[in-house]
Amino acid sequence: MVSLGFIVNPLAGIGGRVGLKGSDGEETVRRAFELGAVCLSPQRAFEALVSLKPLEADLELLTYPGAMGEEEALAAGLQPTVLGSIDAGGTSAADTRRAASEMLELGVDLLLFAGGDGTARDVYDIVGDRVPVLGIPTGCKIHSGVFAAHPRAAGELARLFLEGAVTRTNELEVMDIDEEAFRHDELRARLYGVLRVPHEPRLTQGSKAVGRGLSEDATVTSIAERVVEDMRAGVLYLIGSGTTPRGIMQKLDLPNTLLGVDVVRDGLLIAADATERDLLALLDEAPTHHPGSPAEIVVTPVGGQGFIFGRGNQQLSPEVIRRVGVGNVRMIATSTKLVGLPFHRMRVDTGDADVDAALRGYRRVVTGYRESAVVEVV
Repeated sequence: MVSLGFIVNPLAGIGGRVGLKGSDGEETVRRAFELGAVCLSPQRAFEALVSLKPLEADLELLTYPGAMGEEEALAAGLQPTVLGSIDAGGTSAADTRRAASEMLELGVDLLLFAGGDGTARDVYDIVGDRVPVLGIPTGCKIHSGVFAAHPRAAGELARLFLEGAVTRTNELEVMDIDEEAFRHDELRARLYGVLRVPHEPRLTQGSKAVGRGLSEDATVTSIAERVVEDMRAGVLYLIGSGTTPRGIMQKLDLPNTLLGVDVVRDGLLIAADATERDLLALLDEAPTHHPGSPAEIVVTPVGGQGFIFGRGNQQLSPEVIRRVGVGNVRMIATSTKLVGLPFHRMRVDTGDADVDAALRGYRRVVTGYRESAVVEVV
């Protein structure tokens, strides 16, 4: 028998699509629900567990009640051993820490958790380096390197580790940022420690790279000049987060939400720091008779990880991408950033398998005023 501890933070990522840039704190959760947010973490946790079904006969699955793991395990056809208890009114970081402590005492072979950087911190506070850990990415930011590339990859890697096909572990970073500063476009990242993670680079996401050299500024400016020159009258441009897209807003002499999504049309700012609901409303109003597409999305991959969707820009949800059309997604990045990506590939993890499949393949990336590269999206 092999033993797996399984913890779900059901509220992880709840602030993403409604533009709150995080889920930490009761007030943020309350505000997210007011804005119409739904809990996506349980479904993504379920997707990971499905891969463990072949191990059922030899698997002892330890979890916590309700949406903290029990419900997802039962939905995946597994029979868990349920530990502890939680309040009916909701879950908290204290519940995560208590669950991790109980599973650690019971000697699990692997601790699999669903959440974001805050959940990773809670697990780290209890576990340290005493047991291997793997994260299912369900949060908003996910800067830490302890997460799998997507939920299905988390399930696959957990299975390989428990089967003994993967035996090595790496120490990977637990990172988190100041969410309040993040909401004001300030990125203050901190290293909290390291966790032991099953080693399989193909299935893990790596840590986010921050900052860039001064030589990058001229390249970002040239990319912005190319994008602005190509802008068409009447088209909505959904400008994603990051320093490279910020160059476009600076070229247009418009205010920019560095860590959000802004919408531009005909050189004017139509919406700043837009939520998923804002974007869908604007797309509903876009003229269907427009020659070509009435909207385009402009995104850049996360440095060091390669994600163009699914990390820090959940406002650009599967439904938004579907409405705009995958053929109208424009990718921009400096050559230096592309060279630093894992396996020189970009990644998608929108939470919708069909949209992910449509985005996969070889895509052209603007890397300068008259320069581009063809990069695989996986």
